[in-house]
Amino acid sequence: MDLRERTEFTDDFRSQLELLMLLRRDVRRFLTDPIDEAAFLRCLNTFQMAPSVGLSEPWRVIRVQSAPARAAALKNFQSANDEALSGYSGEKAALYAGLKLSGMQNAPEQIAVYCDDGTQQGSGLGAKTMPEMRRYSVVTAITLFWLALRAEGLGLGWVSILDPEQMNRDLDVPEDWKLIGYFCIGYPERVALTPELQQVGWEERLGELPIEIR
Repeated sequence: MDLRERTEFTDDFRSQLELLMLLRRDVRRFLTDPIDEAAFLRCLNTFQMAPSVGLSEPWRVIRVQSAPARAAALKNFQSANDEALSGYSGEKAALYAGLKLSGMQNAPEQIAVYCDDGTQQGSGLGAKTMPEMRRYSVVTAITLFWLALRAEGLGLGWVSILDPEQMNRDLDVPEDWKLIGYFCIGYPERVALTPELQQVGWEERLGELPIEIR
């Protein structure tokens, strides 16, 4: 079978792909069951399939497994979360206080993903005027990883309520590495088509894609 034949996808495949994207969800509630190592490694390998500016492949992944490292990450989140709560008042503060914004206490697998802004890979192609393209490349790789996890029955929670500089110190990463996200991974307690923030009334989706013509 040649490449062209292999890439002529069926309607059924497209429907399944759409369902996969709908079920992706940002997961906060995890089962504590250990995940299959082979499946997890298959998902991690999708990073190497992702596009990157200048073929720079700037993603760097740290598996956070030790008790001290996880405790430091959880303390980081709790401190940042308390500070974030203080920025709200009234009904919004009450709603925020009831949100579950991290699965760090239950998720069996946790990783920190960085962008190596100092990488020489790619020789700077495409990043001279927009160096942030390296970080966008890492986010693109994370998206593929996220979908691969869902296809394996796993869920991912992106923890962004953190002090990145403290995280860098706790994980002792090189100076040129910039934190893109801290991720909790495991089997979700449940699967839903609707984002949890929408379910609890924090926000509604825009509905229509805002497109302008110039």
